[in-house]
Amino acid sequence: MPATSPHAFPKTLKSFKTASGKEGRFYSLPELAKTFPNVARLPVSVRIVLESVLRNCDGKKVTKEHVEQLANWRPTVERSDEIPFVVARVVLQDFTGVPLLADLAAMRNVAAKMGKNPKAIEPLVPVDLVVDHSVMIDHFGSAKALDLNMKLEFSRNRERYQFMKWGMDAFDTFGVVPPGFGIVHQVNLEYLARGVHKTQGGIFYPDTLVGTDSHTTMINGIGVVGWGVGGIEAEAGMLGQPVYFLTPDVVGFELTGQLREGVTATDLVLTVTEILRKAKVVGKFVEFFGEGTRTLALPDRATIGNMAPEYGATMGFFPVDEKTIDYFQGTGRSKAEIEAFEAYFKAQKLFGVPEAGDIDYSAVVKLDLGTVAPSLSGPKRPQDRIELGHVKSQFGSLFSKPPAENGFNQPAEKLGQAFATSDGLEIRNGDVLIAAITSCTNTSNPGVLLAAGLLAKKAVEAGLKVKKHVKTSLAPGSRIVTEYLEKAGLLPYLEKLGFFVAGYGCTTCIGNAGDLTPEINEAITKNDLVCAAVLSGNRNFEARIHPNLKANFLASPPLVVAYAIAGTVSRDLMTEPVGTGKGGKPVYLGDIWPTSDEIYKLMKFAMDGKAFKKNYDKVKSDPGKLWEQIKGVKGHVYTWPKSTYIAEPPFFQDFTMEPAVADAGVKGARIMGLFGDSITTDHISPAGSFKDTTPAGKYLLEHGVLKADFNSYGSRRGNHEVMMRGTFANVRIKNLMLPPKDDGAREEGGYTLFQLDGADKGRKLAIYDAAMQYIAAGVPTVIFGGEEYGTGSSRDWAAKGTQLLGIKAVVAKSFERIHRSNLVGMGVLPLQFKGSDSWSTLGLIGDEVVDVVVDADMKPQSDATLVITTPTGEKKTVIVTLRIDTPIEVDYYKHGGILPFVLRQLLAA
Repeated sequence: MPATSPHAFPKTLKSFKTASGKEGRFYSLPELAKTFPNVARLPVSVRIVLESVLRNCDGKKVTKEHVEQLANWRPTVERSDEIPFVVARVVLQDFTGVPLLADLAAMRNVAAKMGKNPKAIEPLVPVDLVVDHSVMIDHFGSAKALDLNMKLEFSRNRERYQFMKWGMDAFDTFGVVPPGFGIVHQVNLEYLARGVHKTQGGIFYPDTLVGTDSHTTMINGIGVVGWGVGGIEAEAGMLGQPVYFLTPDVVGFELTGQLREGVTATDLVLTVTEILRKAKVVGKFVEFFGEGTRTLALPDRATIGNMAPEYGATMGFFPVDEKTIDYFQGTGRSKAEIEAFEAYFKAQKLFGVPEAGDIDYSAVVKLDLGTVAPSLSGPKRPQDRIELGHVKSQFGSLFSKPPAENGFNQPAEKLGQAFATSDGLEIRNGDVLIAAITSCTNTSNPGVLLAAGLLAKKAVEAGLKVKKHVKTSLAPGSRIVTEYLEKAGLLPYLEKLGFFVAGYGCTTCIGNAGDLTPEINEAITKNDLVCAAVLSGNRNFEARIHPNLKANFLASPPLVVAYAIAGTVSRDLMTEPVGTGKGGKPVYLGDIWPTSDEIYKLMKFAMDGKAFKKNYDKVKSDPGKLWEQIKGVKGHVYTWPKSTYIAEPPFFQDFTMEPAVADAGVKGARIMGLFGDSITTDHISPAGSFKDTTPAGKYLLEHGVLKADFNSYGSRRGNHEVMMRGTFANVRIKNLMLPPKDDGAREEGGYTLFQLDGADKGRKLAIYDAAMQYIAAGVPTVIFGGEEYGTGSSRDWAAKGTQLLGIKAVVAKSFERIHRSNLVGMGVLPLQFKGSDSWSTLGLIGDEVVDVVVDADMKPQSDATLVITTPTGEKKTVIVTLRIDTPIEVDYYKHGGILPFVLRQLLAA
């Protein structure tokens, strides 16, 4: 975006020439370095952010002081300065995009009611929504699976898709990539990312973005600065607000050597995730450098960048170099685009992977690629890496360990027992019931997908088959994957093992695995079995993949195929046969594992620029008959139909141009939940399927929706009535207010003990039902948590649902970056314990009354006081940190959240 007033650094406006002799203008960092010599040694990622600050320096939202502060970045100082980062564009996936569009529509309703121009509410940067989260694996294992699943997807989501079509027409800068094209991050990598942009005034600037999915960081693989934010922050960015964040530490990650034969990019990323999680990089930039980095293919870099949320970093960034240019050529970008991209980055002296000593980093982490071994991660967290040869023993060990040690609390003798299903199958603990090649992490990477196809070919030729109890699926990240697997002659072999294409989208990885058979579900629940999913995804939190599968392992696509054949994680694939082949011969993993030469020979099919261009040209010219048949309402202002999918959000009720004056703290609050460590947004936010006995299920039944038509929570994110009923309703969440069961295990599910006087006092109620009673009585509530509160995806509704349930504050040992900011964005106080303090050291049991005392000026990261009163009148006080981190967040909170803050600004203008 161009600056809007005389520029504070006019001499930095320079020109550059492309290889074809075309000239472009740009704000030059090398020129700025003449004034601030430190710029030349800044991390590449920081320099790209600095370019945005420099270019947008208008003296208002972005000041000269902001430029100076970032230009003088030092690697190891206390961070207190906030950066106003104006991004080039915003990317949405449909689960988070629909409620964001609903908020925009509601803002236009407010504008119209107040006699203002509704078109004042308009994205000021390009916004692309990719529909990728709605397809479910209902059908699998046949050539008809894709067609049948897509027809079901359109049937279930027609109302949502009508709403999206309205948005495409109503807003000038809002585009939609229809269902069936691929996963948002792969579509972003292959199609949406243009390298550089140009203003109407002819000024070039680098591609930067935020996205409403934590794995937006996959784009870091091509040198694009961008990360995941909640829909709340993305909305503000779309409407002209800079994305504010604290000046980051930047951890340099030096890669040396090269991967050994048989080791995949997935193995590498699981190793990187383990290392960086231990290095505590939460909230930091990670930037890769060194000769090992230069050897990595672009899709391998993107795979590592994708997993930044799993290792906790804001980004996992790779600088632009020759491999980036090769990737742009191989994915069909135009010659003019590529020339401008390369020339711009060379003019900025940002081209090339740095060597050791070139840049000043806050800290440096190192990995010799030659030490990486074949691995899986699980069974509950992505950072819990297990070398392939230890999976059997690790599962066996965890099987009998208590939950406090991440175990399953089962008697050891039960591990090998067989349990019959009512339709004649036998199921054992450790059996793989879902094997899915899925998710953005690996389906962008032709190396591992070709490896899966080659392994399938060798397995079929050896006479191996997949066990009957395994639900197999292939959900490519884009149509290009299917095309190159067909051209390479590998798709038929995957299909013979049951891996038919079942959909293009985030399926099993986000809980859209579809159900298991009733007979298998019955056997699992009746016998309390610990069965497994093996998927090529990036998330394996409890109950995410399927509510009845307690053990979930992340693995490379070829290992997914291998475990589908083995049918169990209770077999050591390094020493035991994968299965029995022709003539009763045992077949080992080494017999069917492809070589790097075999993969390399087929790579030519994967990077065909003409094929990429032809595919993505269809987004606008031929989006598919199912999409073309969707008809929606027209006009600048949305007329809300009666729907259980889309409803007018309640966030602007009683809206006024001046915010209501309210006390900064919280008085007389009751405790809604006491939670342990690693409570993820999957635990908090509604995700996946839900039963008719839940508050959300009951609501839909009351509104005439059949159980078969419930769809998923994610598909109903545009309806706050469903979503608030599903907040804190995860079947695996453990509210430690509830007493242990007779066997000592903790109660699971979204329940609390109600604390107000009356018939329900002391009763176990669904958190939603209790919340409605507290709200009716005018009583605020608070949540207590442990370490890493809010890790995970599904973030906007984790904060929105918290607010709608009347929860005024969350007190935790530590917060995940995005969830903390989203709580502030929804007007909920995040408070952090100091030192060794916790709710357990305070002896809380849940029947206390809590006051939160905060200074009226709410200075960022200042002290606040908890005053806790027991039923007997005893008082305890503890000092906590107010995790409102920046001055702009103070404004957001005082306005009741970021949305009313931005709306007031737009309407005032």
